[in-house]
Amino acid sequence: MKSLAVMGSTGSIGRQTLDLVRQDPGAFEVAVLAAHSNVDLLWAQVQEFHPPVAGLYDEDAVKELRNRVDSTVSVLTGEELVAAVTTAEIVINGVMGFAGIRVTERALTAGLRLGLANKESLIAAGDLVLSLVALGGDLIPVDSEHSAIFQALGQSRELPAGFAQLVITASGGPFRQVPAHLLEKVTIEDALAHPTWSMGPKISVDSSTLFNKGLEVIEAHYLFGVGYDEISVVVHPESLIHSMVEFTDGSTLAQLSMPDMRLPISLALYSPYRSSSAHGAIDWSQPRTLTFEQVDRRRFPGLELAYEAGRLGGGAPCWMNAANEVAVEAFLASKVGWPQIYEVVARTMDSYEMCTPMSIDEVIELDRQARVVAAERVQVLASV
Repeated sequence: MKSLAVMGSTGSIGRQTLDLVRQDPGAFEVAVLAAHSNVDLLWAQVQEFHPPVAGLYDEDAVKELRNRVDSTVSVLTGEELVAAVTTAEIVINGVMGFAGIRVTERALTAGLRLGLANKESLIAAGDLVLSLVALGGDLIPVDSEHSAIFQALGQSRELPAGFAQLVITASGGPFRQVPAHLLEKVTIEDALAHPTWSMGPKISVDSSTLFNKGLEVIEAHYLFGVGYDEISVVVHPESLIHSMVEFTDGSTLAQLSMPDMRLPISLALYSPYRSSSAHGAIDWSQPRTLTFEQVDRRRFPGLELAYEAGRLGGGAPCWMNAANEVAVEAFLASKVGWPQIYEVVARTMDSYEMCTPMSIDEVIELDRQARVVAAERVQVLASV
């Protein structure tokens, strides 16, 4: 039985991870449950899974949790909660956004298996994260696209002989076919209505702008050691092929399944084996259509901006990611419109000065600086 820390247990990834634990209770025991502020759901999870450690990052919420639990559960917050991941063998990092970087750092420093759904920590600190993996940690991607590549490579992050390129698929989001002149009128509800996946608000907005694909390109660069000229993005509205690996002889390996995040999560839990429970299995008796389109980069300029940040390297991806998080937060707060998400990020990137963070602390400081600049850009746009 493997011990498991689920960081971000009340979010989409965390809830689906615990669903897998329910299906195979003899395989895993939950050692740590952590969330941001959803004390009611976390309390329900504590009652069901009986972890020795539980915690929240919100101070008011953690006080409420302490009032509910008995002495069998240690309730932690802050750095103590992050440090608790070392009591587990497998860590699922489902924390939303840049805040997950400390979980990534702690898990890999301890030499644990890390199921990484928090792409932002790898994007912001890619070289540093890889240096931690080299110390003996085990990093398995949980994003569906990178899990697909991981599977196509035989559950490996090593590129085989004859490799040509990675092809990352995108659904195209909810605005793929919306007339361009109507994008100025996009509402929050419109942006959250993803056509194939059920996700949290931040990643749903990222999917609507295709900034998520830009982040995934950078993530693929670090995970698989691939140059940016060897990573392509193609629109695949059916979301059945989650990514592909192309070889020099013309062959392409693709991973197909219905949209179900429990499949990539299960790889992080069971690899090099597979779960005996099917998730996302396709009914091959039904007619299927697979279509592909080029990305409209005029409609979705964030993708090209991400390529540029990736090629700059150093602290540029961190700076861009921070700006995007601020811009999305401003959009969800109705401070800026949907097209202005890109404007905030692009104008913030104009202020970036080349640097190479040498520690996670330096990455965190760079992220803070970028957020200050991005917040100023939001304020300017909001006042227009």
